[in-house]
Amino acid sequence: MERLRVIIEGSGKHVHVTRETLDKLYGEGFELEHKKSLSQPGQFSSNQKVDIIGPKCRMNGVTIIGPCRKVNQVELSYTDARTLGLNPPVRESGDITGSAPCTLVGPCGSVDISEGAIIAKRHLHCTPEDAEKYGIQNGEIVIIRVEGDRALWFDEVVARVSSSYATYAHIDYDEINAAALFSDTIYGTVYHKSEFGIDK
Repeated sequence: MERLRVIIEGSGKHVHVTRETLDKLYGEGFELEHKKSLSQPGQFSSNQKVDIIGPKCRMNGVTIIGPCRKVNQVELSYTDARTLGLNPPVRESGDITGSAPCTLVGPCGSVDISEGAIIAKRHLHCTPEDAEKYGIQNGEIVIIRVEGDRALWFDEVVARVSSSYATYAHIDYDEINAAALFSDTIYGTVYHKSEFGIDK
């Protein structure tokens, strides 16, 4: 069986903000400054940063990812969350209902968000062409195997198929460190759970 070999990217802590929140943090009408394009089309790392305040401490200089979104979202690793004193759930991006609150601080003001802090669920962005070639369904939970001195099987990886995506897998830096994935380009092999007799 031909298998998808996918580049795995480590996702560090970052923030997505609404237009309204950006106005409060950086001033009305402010536009995010493009610093670096990301692997997903249209997404970019900006020059703008915010501080995140949790019950335990303040975490300075967290990058805002552009463009603005419909909801505020703070993506953290478990290490980040524990440092801040937060208890965010593991969620897919955009699923923030009932997630953890925190405060965002910018140069022009601060915003208390009542929900929005999450641990991002491991996910595989996939083009429709790759999905068809490798038999991957949108919303399917797959397993990704990585090799090396600390080889791991990453289970519970949600596949997200869209024509607006490029094919990459994303995990956070806690997981990168757990598997010692420190090379410039990291590949993983995608497996269907059904191959292991697992239905879910």
